[in-house]
Amino acid sequence: MSLPDFSKGLVPAVVQDSETGQVLMLAYMDEAAWSKTRDTGRAWFHSRTRGLWEKGATSGNYLEVVEVRLDCDLDAVLLRARPHGPACHTGAVSCFFNEPD
Repeated sequence: MSLPDFSKGLVPAVVQDSETGQVLMLAYMDEAAWSKTRDTGRAWFHSRTRGLWEKGATSGNYLEVVEVRLDCDLDAVLLRARPHGPACHTGAVSCFFNEPD
């Protein structure tokens, strides 16, 4: 099995709703977040302010990971997940709701 290339630090992790295909959020993973995600089946990320964190640990809006894909260079992760509540901290289903000017 291939692993993400963490040699340069954090890798971007795109989260996509496994049923609708909607992109829900973007976060970053380090090796610890990768391992916890694979071990628990829930999405874990690395934050510069919080360190290792499980999405939904405080809100209950966790992401149940059903499939993991890596890009061709192994430096980005796609998590296909079943969201249990809104993915965005604002309460929106997706973090991608702003339109550019």
